[in-house]
Amino acid sequence: MAMPLNPTWQQVIDDYVLHLVAADRSPNTVRARREQLTHLARRIEVLPDAVRASHLLRYVGAQSWSTETRRSRYAGFREFFKWAKRSGYTMVNPAKQLPRVKAAAPNPDPVPAPVYEAAQRRARVRGDHRAEVMMRLAYDHGLRRGEIAVAHSNDLRQDLLGWSLLVHGKGRKTRIVPLTPRMALELRALGEGFFFPGKIDGHLSPRRVGEILRDSIDGHWTGHKLRHSFGTNIHESTDGDVMTAGRLLGHVNLSASQHYIRPADARLRAAVYAAAGYDIPTPPERRLRAI
Repeated sequence: MAMPLNPTWQQVIDDYVLHLVAADRSPNTVRARREQLTHLARRIEVLPDAVRASHLLRYVGAQSWSTETRRSRYAGFREFFKWAKRSGYTMVNPAKQLPRVKAAAPNPDPVPAPVYEAAQRRARVRGDHRAEVMMRLAYDHGLRRGEIAVAHSNDLRQDLLGWSLLVHGKGRKTRIVPLTPRMALELRALGEGFFFPGKIDGHLSPRRVGEILRDSIDGHWTGHKLRHSFGTNIHESTDGDVMTAGRLLGHVNLSASQHYIRPADARLRAAVYAAAGYDIPTPPERRLRAI
């Protein structure tokens, strides 16, 4: 059971959320900031106007976040406490003392095809069609958990080549992702409305989508690593076209795509063989899944 939220913290967080909405921040950003601040408020021992650097450092030091999550949280806290000081909720900005965290080096970790296929089979056996579709949207189409959560029948598009999906990404940015014939049939069969209905604005929350994806795959694999698989597969199937991979992943800065693309073992082996003067081994034929 979650710890109760202090009424003072609740009011300050509500006021900050109104500020974010007024600033036209995306719904996903607003939801994430509320969740992050609520998590902080339930675990810190003082009210907002009494938070000092020592309190904040003890809190962040107790969390087992990944490097990128830590960077995101710190940025959120800096923004929140800057607003709180400017708005008169506190006299100091304790987030100024948060250390700078270097970005993690690219370390793509795509879900292996056999692991993904086994997860699909298990979901099919237990009749969990929702998990099947979510996994395919992440693995075969590169959607983030937040993008899966808000996918809607109104986002389906048809042209002379087939069906595509209008994806609502970070920062209100949208992109068009072509759908495989099978995915198009399954999404159209879900009917009108959000593909994954829930209690948060009519759809599941991104957190819940992430939980479903994580629980559907054995081992340490997550929904985000299904996106690593998509980026890697696109990179390989286009003979190393980073621009296409980045565009389909929704990256404005193509350097971000390096975190999603892992060179195939066959490509690495071919490079070593070529450098050493050996004949390049012929890779096995790529097995295509049924549409």
